[in-house]
Amino acid sequence: MELMELDALPADFLARMRALLGERDFRAYEKCLGEPPFRGIRLNPLKCAEGALRRALPFPIRPAPFSPLSFYMPPDVRRPGHLPMHHAGAFYVQEPSAAAAVTALGPRPGEKILDLCAAPGGKSTQIAGLLAGRGLLWSNEVVRGRAGALLSNLERTGVRNAVVSCCRPEKLCPALAGFFDRVLVDAPCSEEGMFRREPRAVRAWSPAQVKACAARQAAILGCAAGAVRQGGALVYSTCTFSREEDEGAVSAFLKSRPDFELTGCGLSCGRPALLPQARRIYPMDGGEGHFVAVLRRLSAAPRAAAPYRYAPAARERAAPLSELYRRPLPGRVEERGGRLFLLPDGLPDLAGLGVLRAGVPLGRLLPGRFRPEHAAFMAAAPEDLNSVLMLSHDSPEILAFLRGEELAAPGLPAGYAGVAVDGVTVGFGKCSGGRLKNHYPKGLRNHF
Repeated sequence: MELMELDALPADFLARMRALLGERDFRAYEKCLGEPPFRGIRLNPLKCAEGALRRALPFPIRPAPFSPLSFYMPPDVRRPGHLPMHHAGAFYVQEPSAAAAVTALGPRPGEKILDLCAAPGGKSTQIAGLLAGRGLLWSNEVVRGRAGALLSNLERTGVRNAVVSCCRPEKLCPALAGFFDRVLVDAPCSEEGMFRREPRAVRAWSPAQVKACAARQAAILGCAAGAVRQGGALVYSTCTFSREEDEGAVSAFLKSRPDFELTGCGLSCGRPALLPQARRIYPMDGGEGHFVAVLRRLSAAPRAAAPYRYAPAARERAAPLSELYRRPLPGRVEERGGRLFLLPDGLPDLAGLGVLRAGVPLGRLLPGRFRPEHAAFMAAAPEDLNSVLMLSHDSPEILAFLRGEELAAPGLPAGYAGVAVDGVTVGFGKCSGGRLKNHYPKGLRNHF
């Protein structure tokens, strides 16, 4: 990776940073610009324990201060996304300080959480891990093309209790007024904290862009406030340094919404922001760049959303699932359009909100047979499945499976079987005559 040259940065940006930081901290920031950016991974507790992940990784990791689940990895690691344990959803590749916002959010099992600007899914998958399969995660992304990556990452990490939507905040939040315990707005921004990693962010930057981002952030925050219940938390975060987009956005919001107050964000990482109780992270703090503030709703919040009307699948229609699962997965099985879905409890009415997926698609009912989907296995642990081919992370067989190749499966009965790497489900195939026909999705396969 090429290191950043100071003269590659806009002069206006550097002047702003000097004024923001003061001369001493600005010199420290300048020094960081000539160093490699931080790289990291985040453990997914839905699928894996830390010890198992460490044993499977071909590189060392060390704890990062932004979350108990976050770790630094060496800057020279190549293609961590091609590793078997990444395919299995045991970890998520994430710049370490990006985890700070969800740490401040503090999701608890059983709560209802909205991630309003969710793609590609780093913070949503972190939230899901902390919910531990209980409660409800609503992940929204307004750009349809980016929502596909969000869906894929939630599926890979085995999240069962999520709704994914593509809906404008001004439509979504009034429809779900007062519904959520916690709302995260990881706002689109000028990305000044990504300059060491993303040359495109440098090229796109201008004072006019900063101003435009601040206006958009104000609109998003105004919408998000309505979705928070009384006593609930609204977390605002960016990956930029500009005062207009950070402290300025929060201050303007508090002036317009006296029913919210700024509270402590519970973070010891980084440094105090220009607003009391908010937090900033710079490269000299061990992360690329983030701002986090936590706002608490004081006023009553009328609930607008009606409950979802569940329509459980007929017993005989859901019977094929017993061929896959040793025990039923938590949730409610519904049939829609000849497909079976596993839905979480506590859903609101989904109509008209651009929902792309609710829960887990389990499979399609075809004449005389059932065809399971990849998600049906990714949402299950090996012990949930009737039949599993167990492989090691360093075996040639797992590499062959991730390329889409057929495998030997001695001793496994005919029918569908999960495939697991080091005890983590990574996909499935169909067994016949001691062979497993590969059903790993073509778009996810390694091509080397």
